[in-house]
Amino acid sequence: MSIWNERYAGEDFFYGTEPNAFLVAQKALLKPGMRCLAVADGEGRNGVWLAEQGLEVLSVDSSHVAQSKAKQLAQQRGVAMTFEQVDLLQWDWGVDNYDLVVAIFIQFVTSPEREQMFAAIKRCLKPGGLLLLQGYTPRQLEYKTGGPSQAENLYTEAMLARAFADMDILQLHEHDSVIREGAGHSGMSALIDMVARKR
Repeated sequence: MSIWNERYAGEDFFYGTEPNAFLVAQKALLKPGMRCLAVADGEGRNGVWLAEQGLEVLSVDSSHVAQSKAKQLAQQRGVAMTFEQVDLLQWDWGVDNYDLVVAIFIQFVTSPEREQMFAAIKRCLKPGGLLLLQGYTPRQLEYKTGGPSQAENLYTEAMLARAFADMDILQLHEHDSVIREGAGHSGMSALIDMVARKR
């Protein structure tokens, strides 16, 4: 995964240090003490914010470079959280482990791997647990303001509705919005947001 180590190698935080706007908008759903898994959390901007809300956060990522920056950010913000460097396709996500899974821009896997990862997300949530997911739609290929360049990695409403049909989908919509997340995600973006609850 050296591409990620290279991406995170600079002094600056590639995606900034502020949490994702969609995540912040879901703040009312968060309760102190919830066990939370922050998937592919990179340099920690989302995981650290979640820990600031009083959640027990496990931040996982494949890049040790990103994780050392995430630890530094957590220290600066004075929050305690757990970090684990993992390959998400090999890692044991566990069963009924988390009240919340946060998956913000995790579109670095191919279609078969995505099915595997979505299945792992569902398994690791406790019944009643929530998934907060944001990704890019195919229109993002025109904007080129971040995200994958492979069309098959992008999400549509129909695809997510199918993939999570066995969960209660509380919110699912596509929108074009300007985001400013460091150098990595900057400008008008074709986004899709989903909030789903495990039955």
